[in-house]
Amino acid sequence: MLIVGEKINTARPGIEGAVISRNVTFIQDLALRQKLCGADVLDLNCTTLRHREPDALRWLVETVQTVVNEPVCLDSPNPLALEAALRVHKGRAIINAISAEESRYQMLIPLVKAYGCKVVALCFNDGGVPNTVEEELQVTRSLVERLVSDGVDFEDIYLDPFIRPIGEDEHWGNFGLEIIRCIREEFPKVHILCGISNISYGMPARSLLNRTFLTLAIYAGLDGAILDPENKGLMASLRSTETLLEKDPGFRRYLLAFREGLLT
Repeated sequence: MLIVGEKINTARPGIEGAVISRNVTFIQDLALRQKLCGADVLDLNCTTLRHREPDALRWLVETVQTVVNEPVCLDSPNPLALEAALRVHKGRAIINAISAEESRYQMLIPLVKAYGCKVVALCFNDGGVPNTVEEELQVTRSLVERLVSDGVDFEDIYLDPFIRPIGEDEHWGNFGLEIIRCIREEFPKVHILCGISNISYGMPARSLLNRTFLTLAIYAGLDGAILDPENKGLMASLRSTETLLEKDPGFRRYLLAFREGLLT
């Protein structure tokens, strides 16, 4: 299970100011806390800074990789920002996110090829977000085929089925689980990753809904999640679900989390 820490995002309170002021200590502390709580990869997003994004994303990469000696997830549709960050990035970055939208695909695939990146691939095209499972599967098939033809290995693709909030329509929960199940069945070699908190937007007791959806999604075939690794309840649900579904050989991650007091 790939855990992507979501907290270095300038849309979150306090982060934009820290990036603008180049507060190294603040950003590095946030990076290290997420890693200590179980994040495998850190998502870096400064899209709110618009024309300053290339310099900001490059600075974030250098700042975070000074203390976290692992690749990061570059969360931007802006090819100028991505290239600025990739020039200084150590290791194979993940680009978040390409899609089947023609203009976005054409802008980002050259960077994927040039830098050998892994990709988060959003399952929608120029027609917008699909409203039926079959429509989304058709978009997904086309997107996977195109990525593979452009030299991206199946194992380097992280399909994002774009989970929508049940607060907008109560059927989006079942829809999300069904599309995950179908993608996993049809593409056993690709990864499936999504933002967990999307499901609960606009609802009360969001943490409870997020934890429950995460458990159901892992059972359906999810093997990657963008989330807050400092949320102990969410991480405890993740570790226990991995254990029960035989996705944690020898209970290694579960026992380690227990010893570190991270299970609640």
